[in-house]
Amino acid sequence: MKKVTLIKSLICSKPNQRATAKSLGLNKIGDYIVHNDDAVLAGKVKVLAHLVKVETVEG
Repeated sequence: MKKVTLIKSLICSKPNQRATAKSLGLNKIGDYIVHNDDAVLAGKVKVLAHLVKVETVEG
């Protein structure tokens, strides 16, 4: 499982990056989700790579 935490602001980000963050449930700095590690999550994290921190969590 992966823990994805928003660490930078979405203010100056592109619309597709904001939409991706919203689809993950990341609205404010410090928000996080714990999700299964799959291809969908990997693609979303790639779009937001400069805005998020990804950690592996035992689950």
